[in-house]
Amino acid sequence: MWTYIANACIVLVLIGIVALIIVSMVRNRRRGKTACGCGCAGCPMSGQCTAHKK
Repeated sequence: MWTYIANACIVLVLIGIVALIIVSMVRNRRRGKTACGCGCAGCPMSGQCTAHKK
């Protein structure tokens, strides 16, 4: 019985962490931040980036 409760707690914590990561990614996307965080100057795909489209 205790193993089920422990497993459920661990799963809930992991689901919460994943949800926080997804929320953070969505907020950064809405703010126009890049996924890598280093800018587009050295990126080989900088011409294809959605941030540069008008």
